[in-house]
Amino acid sequence: MTLLVLAGTSDARQLLEGLQGADVIASLAGVTRSPADLPVTTRKGGFGGVVGFRDYLVENGIKGVVDATHPFASKMTQTAAIVCAELGLPHIILQRPEWVASVGDDWHFVDSVAETATIIPVGSTVFLGTGRQTLAGFSCLEGRKLLARVIDPPQKPVLAEFQGDFLIGTPPFSIAEEVALFRDKGIEWLVVKNAGGQNSRSKLDAARELGLPVVMINRPKLPDAHVVGSVDAALKWVRAQAW
Repeated sequence: MTLLVLAGTSDARQLLEGLQGADVIASLAGVTRSPADLPVTTRKGGFGGVVGFRDYLVENGIKGVVDATHPFASKMTQTAAIVCAELGLPHIILQRPEWVASVGDDWHFVDSVAETATIIPVGSTVFLGTGRQTLAGFSCLEGRKLLARVIDPPQKPVLAEFQGDFLIGTPPFSIAEEVALFRDKGIEWLVVKNAGGQNSRSKLDAARELGLPVVMINRPKLPDAHVVGSVDAALKWVRAQAW
């Protein structure tokens, strides 16, 4: 049996650590330029859409797929679901629970980046914690001062398309660090994707502490597939398969 794990999240790393010794291949899309090494054989780069992904699974004798990609990696998630269904391969999606607002949170939910312009007033100072791949879309926030935090230094065309300032940093950050940053930069609005998890939750806690409003971008709809919400559940599913 060869299991393919579509990785790129902390949950994927934990899953792979639990699968050491098994016949597993991990796949990284290559979004982060210098990702930390994974504890199993790893391929990097895209598959080339539905046809390329199907060819890869067949040519490499893949017998099952765990999609542990980021909740907003919708194209890969849709592709994996389609191809695994066509080939009759066991397939699950490992996706951590969404963040949920609690007392003291001022969250405004949207389905797209474009909708942020209908909520955030012109003249506002905005912190974008959405990753560099979505930054070009924030041209809709013309007239606002934008600060984007990214893991890798941006390159063209991002530099040309994004009208704002960059801050380089790798999570996790403490609540105190986020509070200090937001105060220092005069942040008035926070924009995030509803990624869930603890590693990047601190910016939301900092926003609550400072009374800052948050624009929360909803997750894309999942395909019709078996979904689990924890690494333990994914490990249980893998071990239960009759490979």
